[in-house]
Amino acid sequence: MSGNSNQLKVLISGGGTGGHIFPALSIANEIKRRMPQAKILFVGAEGRMEMERVPAAGYEIKGLPVKGFDRKNLLKNIKILYLLRKSMSMAKAILKEFEPNVAVGVGGYASGPMLKECQKMGIPTLLQEQNSYAGVTNKLLAKKAQCICVAYEGMERFFPAEKIVLTGNPVRRNLLDCDITPQEARASFGLDPEKPTVLIVGGSLGARTINNSIIGGLEKISQHQDEMQLIWQSGKIYDDMCREALESSQASNVKQMAFISNMDRAYRAANLVISRAGASSISELQLLGKAAILVPSPNVAEDHQTKNAMALVDRNAALMIPDADAGAKLVDVMLDTIGQQDVLSKLSENVLKMALRDSAEVIVDKVLQIAR
Repeated sequence: MSGNSNQLKVLISGGGTGGHIFPALSIANEIKRRMPQAKILFVGAEGRMEMERVPAAGYEIKGLPVKGFDRKNLLKNIKILYLLRKSMSMAKAILKEFEPNVAVGVGGYASGPMLKECQKMGIPTLLQEQNSYAGVTNKLLAKKAQCICVAYEGMERFFPAEKIVLTGNPVRRNLLDCDITPQEARASFGLDPEKPTVLIVGGSLGARTINNSIIGGLEKISQHQDEMQLIWQSGKIYDDMCREALESSQASNVKQMAFISNMDRAYRAANLVISRAGASSISELQLLGKAAILVPSPNVAEDHQTKNAMALVDRNAALMIPDADAGAKLVDVMLDTIGQQDVLSKLSENVLKMALRDSAEVIVDKVLQIAR
């Protein structure tokens, strides 16, 4: 090991969304499990979600003032270029002080300047690409990276083939360790233990389109009280709006909340999941073998959520409704699908086949390999 001692030092950079942060934390936890003495430093973007989530998980994080380029208002990019330059010099200072043996980039703003500096200084880098359509940052860093861990086949169109390792995306450990029955899980939400259950999640912040579609369909949903029930995570921003709509409806078969802290139970309770098509959500659905209706978010770079969803749809492993059609179709498709056990079983079986297990372990094998 380089550095002043033979203690392993790993720098992990990236973030911006839960989809980047969960894999980063899974990788860190797996390194710690094997090498409790290892030092791990995170580098994120100031003001983004990682600045809260990473310390809450017990790791040190430093923030860079980096921001994404503004494609609509080009003048704003003058300030963004200044922040990028400032971030590059801060990155250099962090590296001189921490002296990592290896750096891991999980995508998102901060990993650009951070890993670029690592590559300039000859520190080996590993990239983790969660999506089926590679992000700009990872494409720029790929040439000088030692290893690129991916979650989908066919990534040679973005990265040098000889560097690619198909590992899948690490997911939160506790989701896989849930040991209660679906009936017990439903009862824990105050629902009927025997009734088919739909789980609605819109990502870490909730999803306006999905919430509006459910609100618009509450009357229809209430007409199917005997056949099905809903667990609805609306996200904090939409909590009041969704709760008020529910209170003024006849739907007593819906359990709505801003945030679900025990996602393991929510997944266990569900026969069908309605979700955005972010990389971490899809990896969870695959590992848990959950039938799903995906509504890709249109507000993401290069429309990568549609591409993530299509990778499942093409294998009959999920249904997809475009964001623009959700208002008209989502509730009807949900009510139709939850009643068809054969469709649910087929989707569940096919999505489970796509799961890549032990992702964090395989990625950490690679991290340790290139650190040496």
